[in-house]
Amino acid sequence: MVNDRLSEILAALADPTRRAILARLEQGEATVLELAEPFDLKLPTVSKHLKVLQRAGLISQGRRAQWRPCRLEVAPLQDVADWIERYRHLWEERHDRLADYLRELQAGEGRNDGEVAEERSDDKEDPL
Repeated sequence: MVNDRLSEILAALADPTRRAILARLEQGEATVLELAEPFDLKLPTVSKHLKVLQRAGLISQGRRAQWRPCRLEVAPLQDVADWIERYRHLWEERHDRLADYLRELQAGEGRNDGEVAEERSDDKEDPL
């Protein structure tokens, strides 16, 4: 398997804990302790998640005295968005075809409703 950058980013994003960490970092820098706080995880486990995110380029760590605050890096997310954007026309075409099909169904139902109403009125005129 080719270990390309996009695969590494997507693999890092596949884990809900790592996505939650990224969501927290969207608000600003945070230390490992601050990132671990909302999770029922031990620090080594959080550190492993951070290493995966760091390898994927999604976070970076600075140095401030004895602290190593983490910060979100958005460029890899833009790479994913750009890759997904290449396929937008496919799902838009499918949505358009579905919308056309639904309109056809609704138009057909409208005709059927009219025919049923007409049959009902005919039934009233001839009770037998």
